[in-house]
Amino acid sequence: MTDRYAVFGNPIAHSKSPRIHTLFALQTGEAVEYSALRSEEEEFAQDVMIFLVAGGKGCNITVPFKQEAWELADELSDYAARAKAVNTLAFRDDGTMVGSNTDGIGIVRDLQQNHGLALQGKRILLLGAGGAVRGVLQPILEAQPASLFIANRTAAKALELAQDFAEFGAVTGGGFADITGQFDLIINGTAASLQGELPPLPPNCLATGGSTYDMMYGAKPTAFVEWGKAQGAAYALDGLGMLVEQAAEAFFIWRGVRPDTAPVLAQLRAELAGK
Repeated sequence: MTDRYAVFGNPIAHSKSPRIHTLFALQTGEAVEYSALRSEEEEFAQDVMIFLVAGGKGCNITVPFKQEAWELADELSDYAARAKAVNTLAFRDDGTMVGSNTDGIGIVRDLQQNHGLALQGKRILLLGAGGAVRGVLQPILEAQPASLFIANRTAAKALELAQDFAEFGAVTGGGFADITGQFDLIINGTAASLQGELPPLPPNCLATGGSTYDMMYGAKPTAFVEWGKAQGAAYALDGLGMLVEQAAEAFFIWRGVRPDTAPVLAQLRAELAGK
């Protein structure tokens, strides 16, 4: 018997999640069917319940419903509770839902395991203060960087976010004008680069031998990836690996089986390049 899973979002047609989970299912031999479902904002909770009642076993949540999923869950993982955002719901037999957030696990695994970039003792600059950044803060801080500065157009939002997560490590926040010094890793948590735009970064803020990471990805290098290359970054990475790694964690939550992400990531990269 095949178990049904889905990703809810709006827009959703572009989602790579069905492809990723289909590849995971083929690799592991798990009987899984995974689809992408578009939901309207006022209908999201109802659509999730309809999917559950129809026999669905769990779902992923993407923009713009992660906070609504957090409110919908009956029980929350530690990461989801602190992030106030859920990207993975697991349905119990009694109809209750367990909400998790696998985004932070995804980015840390991609950086450390796939690219060999240790975070411990590093100076990190994190751009943006929205849901994407909130979802990754705790796992990044748990990797024990020397410092983490959150920079956002609205300085107050970055400061508030830094205060919310201060117990996990040396984190501060402010506006883009408050960025000083050099960083070993600069992570872009805004969607600006998909529109070909860049946050207003000061010159020479990337340390020699430092790396850049865009949480977004595309068929072509994003504007932020190109910026990293122009700065001489040791690694100028996009977020495709984060997407695959967070999906693998969701698959493990649902199935108790951890897929091998490397061949799936290689397959997706080739498909994006049209090969």
